[in-house]
Amino acid sequence: MSYIIIDRDGVINDDSDDYIKSADEWHAIPGSLEAIADLNRAGFHVLVASNQSGISRGLFDLETLNQMHEKLFQELTSVGGYIDEIFFCPHQPADNCDCRKPKPGMFYQIQKKYNVDFKSTYFIGDAIADLQVAQAVGCRFLLVLTGKGQRTLEKFPEQTSSIPCFANLAEASRFVLREKEYAKNV
Repeated sequence: MSYIIIDRDGVINDDSDDYIKSADEWHAIPGSLEAIADLNRAGFHVLVASNQSGISRGLFDLETLNQMHEKLFQELTSVGGYIDEIFFCPHQPADNCDCRKPKPGMFYQIQKKYNVDFKSTYFIGDAIADLQVAQAVGCRFLLVLTGKGQRTLEKFPEQTSSIPCFANLAEASRFVLREKEYAKNV
């Protein structure tokens, strides 16, 4: 079974330094939902791994997060796509939990539940924490330049110099699909 793991804010939907705090503020990045649908049609099971410290910061509650995800699911369904499950960490960095990226706890939850082989799994993200957790567990990391991606590229040139970079999730998904097709034909 083929899995792909995707970060949420800045990759699937617009991000904000002030946090996405409601379903009204949640807006898909153009082409991102169609990219997920394309991955689904190619046989990929899509999982989301997202830090959501706005919960512990008191900016929104679990019900509001569920409303954001319901909006994501509805819009994704309308283009023929789906996400198998969304994993999230509600903690702040100071909480020192093991599930907040770049720590690998959330990814170990994914692995335990879905028996994911990280060596053959792509993780698409936009932040240095995404890159760090991918390296920690052995996922194949792809950086998108939406969200925090451009800042990540500029601020961490040594860490990102050998990482494949893409304008957005749509471009990254096309790369994954070409790689899958290539592997099938070899």
